[in-house]
Amino acid sequence: MSLTRKRKRELKRLRNTAEELWGQQQDILDRANSVAREASRQVNYLAKEEVAPRVREGYEHYVRPGVDVTGRLAHSAKERLVGDVIPAVGSAIGTAMSVVDHARDARLRAVMHSHAPKKLAKSGPGTGVYVAVGIGIVAAAGLLYAVWQTFRADDELWVADEEPTTPSDLE
Repeated sequence: MSLTRKRKRELKRLRNTAEELWGQQQDILDRANSVAREASRQVNYLAKEEVAPRVREGYEHYVRPGVDVTGRLAHSAKERLVGDVIPAVGSAIGTAMSVVDHARDARLRAVMHSHAPKKLAKSGPGTGVYVAVGIGIVAAAGLLYAVWQTFRADDELWVADEEPTTPSDLE
């Protein structure tokens, strides 16, 4: 294929223009990359100088007091559980087991049967059933009272220290 001189010059001029355009695009991309790097650096500086202190301040002001209060409440609940509920439950269980042991004691039953009058027919539950039910009710009430004392709202936990409001209060 043979080209005329005119076409060859136009193609050469077009190739030079394309190469010049390619070089300009490379320069623009280099400048855009340097601007992006500088913007990234500035964002990092802004994050370190402005955002991080505000986040830290927000944490200290809003989140940390809640965490501290929750920790104190959890510690108080643990102390109440260990100090009040567990001993009360243990005492109630011990009392109930003691009553069962006394009811099963063969010597006590022998004494009761030897001194008890002979009955011909049993008409209903005896006194022992009522005593055992009464003791069970008292033990359950004691357990419920201990649990209630443990989990009831304690007004003293929520009283804030009063801050002085006037100069005369500061003295």
